[in-house]
Amino acid sequence: MTCTNFANTVIIKHSIMLNKKVAGLWIDGRKAIVVSNHNAETISDFEVKGNLKVEVQVGNSNEHTANNVEKTNRVKFYKEIEKEITNSTELYITGPGTAQEELRNYLLETPQYKNLKITLGTDSQLNDAEVLNEVKSHYGV
Repeated sequence: MTCTNFANTVIIKHSIMLNKKVAGLWIDGRKAIVVSNHNAETISDFEVKGNLKVEVQVGNSNEHTANNVEKTNRVKFYKEIEKEITNSTELYITGPGTAQEELRNYLLETPQYKNLKITLGTDSQLNDAEVLNEVKSHYGV
């Protein structure tokens, strides 16, 4: 299909995206801000779905036990993120360091998300409004 002018291109892109449930999130080692359009009537109606934090336990003198607790808490954290992105066809993950890569790898090893289209970005500390704008910008809204 060829479009004859720019306006048609925008309309076609918008109508294709209208039926997609997409999500994006900013993540670091301690928290995640999740944004999606899952309850929206149009692609441009994104909202912050959750501000999730990693459970941190302190005071364990046994290094092996402390590592196991940290891994368990990270999996709990990822499962909370999963609840917010369920039914997404695309996911944009951004944040500092390697947290976004770790989440991507975890999701791709999960049968439900093995075919999820995941795009990674890099951003420093962002607040809710900045994450919302970053995700909208990523999806061209």
